[in-house]
Amino acid sequence: MPLQINKKPYHSERFIIGFEDIKNGIHVLRNFLPLCVSLFLLIGMAHAYYNLTYVNTTVVLNQNQSAHVVEELGLYVSNSSINQYLQNRDAIGLNLSYWQQILYTKTLSEHIVSPKYGVYHFEFFPGPLTRADNGGYATLTMNYYVFNVTNVANIAPRKFEYTFNSSVFNFEHVASGQVLPYNTRLNIILPKGSQIISVYPLPDYPQPNLINNYYNVTYLSWNSGELLAKFSLVYVSTETLQKEVVTYFSNMYESYKVELALLILVALAAISYYAYRKFTEL
Repeated sequence: MPLQINKKPYHSERFIIGFEDIKNGIHVLRNFLPLCVSLFLLIGMAHAYYNLTYVNTTVVLNQNQSAHVVEELGLYVSNSSINQYLQNRDAIGLNLSYWQQILYTKTLSEHIVSPKYGVYHFEFFPGPLTRADNGGYATLTMNYYVFNVTNVANIAPRKFEYTFNSSVFNFEHVASGQVLPYNTRLNIILPKGSQIISVYPLPDYPQPNLINNYYNVTYLSWNSGELLAKFSLVYVSTETLQKEVVTYFSNMYESYKVELALLILVALAAISYYAYRKFTEL
């Protein structure tokens, strides 16, 4: 008796691909793509060697309680890593977290951060590579702004007292609090014309015996190893007469802008009516 074979149609349900399957496949691929990029970077890192040599954090204080922060980080790149660094520098879409994976370090992060608002207008610039016999050197620059870096109180006409908000520090954490890590420098620049009332710990620059009660000092600097747990900086800034006048009228406008708008509308209506009467009398 011949052997009978039951053949199933080729268009079995197992081979029918619907629109939902395509849509799900695209969704999976979209989620899988960042992982592929990360794996590609990690594979390159296995043969790469980088070393951060220094961190220089400069905080420029503004009178509106914000600060402009510029951080420069020195980077050593080994000979075997030069090509990878140049490729990553020219790549599009590599944000700070990707660079942290590439360099395998958490030191590459914002060191001045508002606990409530974070940072804003953040920019990251991996600098050009300067070749050396055993590799190369580059400077990584972070440029950003931070809210609520100082607290302010009006203590006299046109005179304001500012207190630095040390909760914005995001340096190395140790048992006794935060500390400036190895080869790290913190610089604080006060608004022009400010008068320092008190500062702790004493800055490494200018030297305590040269600061003459901080008269005319608006640049302070602390080196690595400085404990920041009890950091304190208080200074007074005097507002110019011109700015006081501008601020006064700005505050008046904010307080009475509805009434002023109505007054302007009434004045325009009166002028229009007067012009109309003059025109009809001709």
